[in-house]
Amino acid sequence: MTSRNQELFTRAQLRIPAGVNSPVRAFRAVGGTPPFFERAAGAYLWDVEGRRYLDYVGSWGPMVAGHTHSAVVAAVQAAAARALSFGAPTEAEIELAEAICRLVPSVEMVRLVSSGTEATMSAIRLARGFTGRDAIVKFEGCYHGHADSLLVKAGSGALTFGNPSSAGVPAATAAHTVVLDYNDIGAVHALFAARGAEIACVIVEPVAGNMNLVLPAPGFLDALREQCTRHGALLLFDEVMTGFRVATGGAQQRFGITPDLTTLGKVIGGGLPVGAFGGRRDVMQRIAPLGPVYQAGTLSGNPVAVAAGLATLALVEAPGFQQKVEGATRALIDGLSAEARKAGVVFSAQSIGSMFGIYFRATPPASFAEVMQCDRERFNRFFHEMLDRGVYLAPSAYEAGFVSAAHGQAEIEATLAAARAAFAAVA
Repeated sequence: MTSRNQELFTRAQLRIPAGVNSPVRAFRAVGGTPPFFERAAGAYLWDVEGRRYLDYVGSWGPMVAGHTHSAVVAAVQAAAARALSFGAPTEAEIELAEAICRLVPSVEMVRLVSSGTEATMSAIRLARGFTGRDAIVKFEGCYHGHADSLLVKAGSGALTFGNPSSAGVPAATAAHTVVLDYNDIGAVHALFAARGAEIACVIVEPVAGNMNLVLPAPGFLDALREQCTRHGALLLFDEVMTGFRVATGGAQQRFGITPDLTTLGKVIGGGLPVGAFGGRRDVMQRIAPLGPVYQAGTLSGNPVAVAAGLATLALVEAPGFQQKVEGATRALIDGLSAEARKAGVVFSAQSIGSMFGIYFRATPPASFAEVMQCDRERFNRFFHEMLDRGVYLAPSAYEAGFVSAAHGQAEIEATLAAARAAFAAVA
């Protein structure tokens, strides 16, 4: 008998490429049929068949307070009752800008946009316009949205420019992007020694979350800051995932590094589409209409999305919020590691703030190459065993997981009970 989820997936594929509006949702990495969700509350999701799941995806990060938090929903309802969009200034967008500048140490001015991709694309353009240089540096395994210059894979050597990793990206565009190995301090020094005068900026996830969770090696972020300062390049922290999750002020606060530009998203929208880029005042003043670097968007600062973001940041700022969610995340990964050991499964896990990574590998990876060494087939089996037991993990071995403030002791214990059976099944 065909399930309701299967019926919807078949129907979706007739009108939507692969049946989804973002590739990872298609479950092609893990196989099977994706559940189609119809409601969420706290730490839980319900699919169209009425089945409940413990959620560790959190809409890929923004649901740090939990789904449909009453304060966020009330703020959204109140804003929607006033207007859905103005395309003109509002006081609320000033309040959100002020909150971001107060919470994120390096941000003196900020421009709101509608997505993380738009934020990183605009920040790259700004860095090029400010420095008058064309080359940018990124790291293999870090994802910064789907702008052309960021869809680039590593070249043939450590100092070569990259090649397109997507059809439709001109080779000439990719040729301005240099791709290095994440956490390779030596390669950073070598590149700047050879081409420092060409580099407009280095863009990095200070904690990588798009090749699973990979922490920065000691000294790595410091080396990026030092080399950018020495050679007149800008350091751009992509904190779309890490912002307000690894610390209230993001990874830059946790690691004590001051980037020149920062991109944000996820949490500042509270589940609605919002992004932002901000940083040094002298750099941000090059944005139109003050300066020659153009950026615009009709829905930037949308009042409903801004209301959700303000309500979410108010929750994040509350005393004890970060400690609670970080403690739950640590309890989760410690418990998963213990269950894997009991089952005799080669496994490791780590977390920072409310982000976590699980790996079918003896130790947590420190690079894209080490991530590729994980046992993906065993992860896929584990994923489906957990899904069958009502635990929704990211449907890819290469994505970080997220815990919310709604994940309490009961939710962690239920997850570990499911994992106990799942590890036994894949041992």
